[in-house]
Amino acid sequence: MNVLMVLTSHDQLGDTGRKTGFWLEEFAAPYYVLKDAGATVTLASPLGGQPPLDPKSDEADAQTDATRRFKDDPAAQRELAATLALGTIFAAGYDAVFYPGGHGPLWDLAEDKASIALIEAMQAAGKPVAAVCHAPGVLRHVKGVDGAPLVKGKQVTGFTNTEEDAVGLSKVVPFLVEDVLKENGGIYSKGADWASYVLTDGILITGQNPASSEAAAEALLKLLAQSR
Repeated sequence: MNVLMVLTSHDQLGDTGRKTGFWLEEFAAPYYVLKDAGATVTLASPLGGQPPLDPKSDEADAQTDATRRFKDDPAAQRELAATLALGTIFAAGYDAVFYPGGHGPLWDLAEDKASIALIEAMQAAGKPVAAVCHAPGVLRHVKGVDGAPLVKGKQVTGFTNTEEDAVGLSKVVPFLVEDVLKENGGIYSKGADWASYVLTDGILITGQNPASSEAAAEALLKLLAQSR
């Protein structure tokens, strides 16, 4: 069971002068769910090497059991510091792909040709794709085998407009995840703000927010078990 995790390489929060990147819980929770289930996890990012961590996700109130475990795990820290360059990755080598969120992916992965091609190849091969929080935004330009937007007619979720308003970044982000999923024909739904909410439609898994990270990884494992 080989699972690829794709993280952002983008660290600038628009023109605010503040830093962004990936959200720690959204990496750590799925990483350990997958590893504990016996998966081989490979990490990649557009630029390779150390992906930028959103400093907000490293603050005391954002810590979880998974983030604390990661901070006590030198081997995982070394893996994260040495992500592979996304352009060197081939879908054939993996059984599934998981995209953690954070605001960073809205700027780079959503527009990254290698990421778009990877997701299209995975889906065409019948391999699951999972994305959580802001990461469903990476599906923005992804097409299905029929040439229509991948999310068209599919049950999807992602970071809500009200959650984006709550963190004060609705006017900073290049697009709103909820709006783009709807504009591309996704059947968008959501749970309560900040509560876990995950949808599986065929081989596409989407999670609403950081609290959805662990459940999204568990949903991915369920799909992988069914495909064996």
